[in-house]
Amino acid sequence: MTDPFGTAALRAAVLSAWRDSPTRFREDANAEEDLRIGSYRDRLFVELAQNAADAAPPEGGFLRISLVDGELRAANTGAPLTTAGVAALASLRASAKESGVGQFGVGFAAVLAVTDAPRVVSLSGGVEFSAARTRDEVPELAAQRGGDVPVLRLVWPCVEDVPDGFATEVRLPVSGEVSLDSFALQAPDLLLALPGLRRIEVGSQVWERSESADGVVTVGSTRWLVERASGEVPASFVQGVETRPQWTVTWAYPLDSPLGEDVLHAPTPTDERLSLPARLLATLPVEPSRRRILPGEAAWFVLDQAAALYPALVARIPAVERTSLVPLPGFPLSEVDSRLRSSLLQSLRTAAWLPLASGEWAAPSAARVLDVVSDELVELVEDALPGLLDASLSEPSHAKALAALEVPRLSVAEVVAALSGVGGDPAWWRDVYAAFEPLADVSSDVREALSALPVPLADGRLVTGPRTVLIADEPLPGLRIVHPDAVHPLLTRLGAVEAGASELLDSAGLREAVQRSVEDAQAGLDGAELVETVLRLVDRSSVRPGEQPWLSALALRDSSGDWRRADELVLPDSPLREVLEPDAFAVLDKRVADAWPRTALAAVGVLDGFQVVVDDEATEPDHDLPDEGYWWDSAEEPPSRVIGVRDLDLVADWPAALRLLAADPVTWRAVTEPDGYTGWWISQYARLAGQAPGTWCLPEAADLLGLYDPVPDLDLPRHALVAAGVRSELVLRGDDDVTDLVARLGDPSRAVPDALALRAHAALAEVPPSGDVLDCERVRVLSGEAVPADDVVILDQPWLLGVLPPSRVLASAVATEELAELLDLPFASEEVGGTPSSDGEPVPWHSLGAVRVACELLEVELPAGVVVVHDSLVVSGQVVSWWMVGGEPHAEDTPEGLARALAWTTGRWADRHTFAALITDPTPAVLLG
Repeated sequence: MTDPFGTAALRAAVLSAWRDSPTRFREDANAEEDLRIGSYRDRLFVELAQNAADAAPPEGGFLRISLVDGELRAANTGAPLTTAGVAALASLRASAKESGVGQFGVGFAAVLAVTDAPRVVSLSGGVEFSAARTRDEVPELAAQRGGDVPVLRLVWPCVEDVPDGFATEVRLPVSGEVSLDSFALQAPDLLLALPGLRRIEVGSQVWERSESADGVVTVGSTRWLVERASGEVPASFVQGVETRPQWTVTWAYPLDSPLGEDVLHAPTPTDERLSLPARLLATLPVEPSRRRILPGEAAWFVLDQAAALYPALVARIPAVERTSLVPLPGFPLSEVDSRLRSSLLQSLRTAAWLPLASGEWAAPSAARVLDVVSDELVELVEDALPGLLDASLSEPSHAKALAALEVPRLSVAEVVAALSGVGGDPAWWRDVYAAFEPLADVSSDVREALSALPVPLADGRLVTGPRTVLIADEPLPGLRIVHPDAVHPLLTRLGAVEAGASELLDSAGLREAVQRSVEDAQAGLDGAELVETVLRLVDRSSVRPGEQPWLSALALRDSSGDWRRADELVLPDSPLREVLEPDAFAVLDKRVADAWPRTALAAVGVLDGFQVVVDDEATEPDHDLPDEGYWWDSAEEPPSRVIGVRDLDLVADWPAALRLLAADPVTWRAVTEPDGYTGWWISQYARLAGQAPGTWCLPEAADLLGLYDPVPDLDLPRHALVAAGVRSELVLRGDDDVTDLVARLGDPSRAVPDALALRAHAALAEVPPSGDVLDCERVRVLSGEAVPADDVVILDQPWLLGVLPPSRVLASAVATEELAELLDLPFASEEVGGTPSSDGEPVPWHSLGAVRVACELLEVELPAGVVVVHDSLVVSGQVVSWWMVGGEPHAEDTPEGLARALAWTTGRWADRHTFAALITDPTPAVLLG
């Protein structure tokens, strides 16, 4: 048999090496085992296809996979087997692949997955490998490994015919059934990965590869958009590394369905998982197993070239679909995946491939996209927003990709801000409003953003915010009236007011003009036009005084020709001038007063009478009313409503002021409002006959005389006096009243009736404790005198009155902690005490006939227990009618003594005098009963 490839020499060299060094035999066996069960596991079809592609002719090769007579056969066209190829087949550590084709490498070890006797037959000759023949050659060495020998180290020639039309066929005897299904699944991907192949046949299935002029590769029924680049790897990157000096990169994007999870192809599939929307096929340095790339500068250089090429692929698909090629955020599937994703995004950010609204192209780094979808809006504002992307890219389907590219999303607020100061005729602005109108329903945030839209005015100005403008047929000086060509329904939705007289008057622009009118007038600007506008609108809208408080800032001329706020002026013939201090207010220029209705002038704040401040939702004492904060603090709860008369601190004639207040229903309601500010202020600060109203009482309030003096005749009706604070009854309105009442009770010059003193102290006892102690030098006692408070007590136990003189006991029928704290007086029980000087005789209550009768007549339950009766009851040297010792009553043997002890024991202290009368003589009660 001929030996065209010199296999005998190859065998001799290997056998010699093994015999000289059995270790080399074990190393070869171990290396082949690693390749068989590790590196080249599951790569049989890939390696067969790679070898076929390497051998393929320029027009493309043909690979046929078949099962024939128990053999798996792979036939390919192109260059036949060479001597170098055979040498490579018989070497576990070297590849014969150079710039040419038709050479085998270590990947041929993949055949060991299915056979231990592979053959390669070619037009140039054939070779075979055999585990059995190898064992026969080295039985001793084989025995040492239990018969396990390297298969691909010893090669023998063989003579077999090659199928017609093919150059080489690999024949692999297999045991058992072999399925071609896994090969069929890999065939389409391998045709794409291996440009040298144009046709693969697996059993009865056939796949062909074709490429159109526009770079679309079709494999079977699948179309791929392909972008390629090539070049030379820099020499500095390949020193000491066995790799090709040329690099090629191919990107393939499936046009008919998403790619899904994929792997890097180098150019056949590796185990480097990728999560990219396009497939990368590149000539990268790989490990001998071809499963992993060899990390290093050469590999990173090629990956960087792939990233630089990627935007060219993206730019070849329709503009609206391009974002589908952007790697989206997610966890990288491998180190290569992480590096590629990062590099791709960087390349995509700097390449011009995104469609602008202007029809040009822009890099993501120079682009921005509208956050809402609106073709009309994008078209209108593109000139004001350089780099604005086509409206189609505002669709949610592009959002994640643009975010990955760091393309800023312009909110409606940012678009509105960009339009500030932009020129444009009013009709253009109306179109802008029409484009924004559908967005007003998106959310409240969008509506708030739209509220800052610029608006062209009839006077040529461009102002910010529909809320600040008016829509009106009649433009008035100083007002923000929308230009008629710019009017659109969106403006009213955003706060623009379709204005009649009332709305024009309430406009923000007019308010601003009024607020600064005095300053403008004093600066030399003519305010007559503004005065005319405001007063005309006030008259036409029938504004009432105080209804629009801001109008009081309107600048008007006074009688000396100076400009003043309206609320600093009084009408020339106002009755208020006779009530207030002479210099309280300047007088309005008579010409102005004669030119306008009195009601209009009063409505802007010019004083004709007292003015009323009304706030139905008050939260702070901020209404510019004198001493309002003190009134606020005096209330138990913060007021929720304020109705206050202004300028009361300027009143010079209070009786006249009260008559003027009472004559006007509006001001009188403020005066008489319960707990209101006006009534409080008058009671605190008004003066009637030189004194506060609360120091007087009504002439008919006889039960107050002695403590209070009757008010002099001031020609005021009773209701006006009462409303001002003149007393008609004993009511304490606050701390000042309490202090005043205590002082009056302690005034020795006052003759205070006993009953009035008792009622006054009862009123003081009801004052809530504040922790304050009044400085009482004198107090009113039971004797009717006002005596020094040092030795006075409050009677808390009535029997103690028997040993206390009236001059030491406060004139009070109540004894409470509050009263004692307020007046800083001790209780009588804290100062005096004692016990009866005699034992007395304990007598059961029920044995006292007069007591029984009295209880029956008054329907009082007869008490249990006893009363200790004394012929003469003496305590601390004083004869008393009754006493209590340890809760037991003692009584002098008299009706008065028994009655008081009985009243205290039964809890009917108020009936003590009735008890005494009935015990003395029950006959009248019996007869009346």
